[in-house]
Amino acid sequence: MERIDDGYLATQEYPHPFVHKVKLTRAQRIRGIILGSILFPIRVTLAVLCFLIMWPIARLRLAGLSKEERSKPVEGWRRWFFHPIIWLLSRAVFFSLGFFWVKVKGRRADLKEAPVLVVAPHSGFLDMLVLCPTQLATVVSRSENTSLPVIGALLEFNQSVLVSRKDPESRKRAVAQLNERLTSNGYWPQMLMFPEGTTTNGCALIKFKPGAFLAGVPVQPVLLRYPNKLDTVRWTYKGTAWTEALWHTVSQPYTNMTVEFLPVYEPSEEEQKNPDLYADNVQRLMAKALGVPATDYVMEGGVPASKLGGLSLPLESPARETLTLLHKNGLGAHEVEAALDRMIDRCRSEAQGTKVSAEELASVLGLSDKQTAVHICGLYSKDDTVDLRYIYFNVAPLTGYVDLKSLLHSAFPMFAREGGGSLNERELSDLMGALLGLPQHSTAELYAASSSQSRLTEEALLRVLTTHPTYQKVTKEYLKPEEAPVTPLSSGKSVNNNGNLRSSNGSIYNTSKKSE
Repeated sequence: MERIDDGYLATQEYPHPFVHKVKLTRAQRIRGIILGSILFPIRVTLAVLCFLIMWPIARLRLAGLSKEERSKPVEGWRRWFFHPIIWLLSRAVFFSLGFFWVKVKGRRADLKEAPVLVVAPHSGFLDMLVLCPTQLATVVSRSENTSLPVIGALLEFNQSVLVSRKDPESRKRAVAQLNERLTSNGYWPQMLMFPEGTTTNGCALIKFKPGAFLAGVPVQPVLLRYPNKLDTVRWTYKGTAWTEALWHTVSQPYTNMTVEFLPVYEPSEEEQKNPDLYADNVQRLMAKALGVPATDYVMEGGVPASKLGGLSLPLESPARETLTLLHKNGLGAHEVEAALDRMIDRCRSEAQGTKVSAEELASVLGLSDKQTAVHICGLYSKDDTVDLRYIYFNVAPLTGYVDLKSLLHSAFPMFAREGGGSLNERELSDLMGALLGLPQHSTAELYAASSSQSRLTEEALLRVLTTHPTYQKVTKEYLKPEEAPVTPLSSGKSVNNNGNLRSSNGSIYNTSKKSE
């Protein structure tokens, strides 16, 4: 358990920040249906009309400019004429959706005081209303959004920094562009960024991405609050869909929003050199002002995770979901063990390889329902094939079927491409990705703690994972066999539905433990 500076405990007791579901009483549901049937079509129609008016006006701002001219900030008549029109129409969009008032606290810093505004928490697409009290500050957006009707024109109008999350080169260009703009000493307009990088339910601030802090310039923290009896605006990883959020919000007579500008944060020399430290300190400051925890939670590859010494630990274990699916499909403890045996045998077979299709996975697991295999495949892979090593080494520890020492003994030969009983840093990333069920991109700290003279052995990794004050959390919480419902036996021991025996002192051990 780690204590962070503002007094909150960094534990899994934090509310899950990536899940939000609008909870309605029967009376609220009935009122929503009645008001929504009247307000929704009127308000959405008005918002669409405003967008349609904005579309050509936004395009006109840069019309006739060369590529070189577009790479500079728009000035002169193109700014003073078009900017207030788009600002008014933007405000009209949100006014038509029920955001009649926006309460502003504090003072927005000018461009030279703070080249970038960092806004949190990020709740959903309706947060873009914050652009109105910030005078349409420049934003960072996915390049894919430029193809969307109206939105693409508004991003062009805004001269946004565009980045493709799938293209590493695009990310590098975006970082260079950000640094150029933030250090332009007032040449480029003020920027606005959501450092969380994804939407949450606002119960905690997730780890800030370093993009806004890379240039080492002063930032102004901006807090967003929705002080309403019914929290309808949030759109998260799981729970209320964006269409539901829009319906519930527009069905309210009005929706309140508060924008609070905190004092400008001047980075120290150490923070200027270390963007991650800078980001963490601003996150804690904003969390304290909001009265919520500052956490290490992140969205990693579309999966909610927490950070631990560089490792990404999934908040929702794919191994536990896999076991649940297998049990629902009638596989008991012995059938699961047999499936694990088939998996490890297939992994050791150089002739067959470790990649399988969903259909082959169904055969290996002994499933009659192919859709279950497709679901499991999707937990570990984004395409139509999956590496069996990732399923086996993620699921096996939770069954209690194989202990960690035996598991590492099996894993090292499979992940050490050059052999010799040692892993390099890239191979360690692959192995930890398999054990945790989530790709790992930053294992330098773990490698440094485990390796000696550029060699990382089974024994060294086992020692670090079981005794290191940081990494032992991996074995205690993520690689620990799950406990199942217990049935008493006359012998004074008890058995759970995974086929494991529980002694009278509560410890669990498997009756058919097998060493690899």
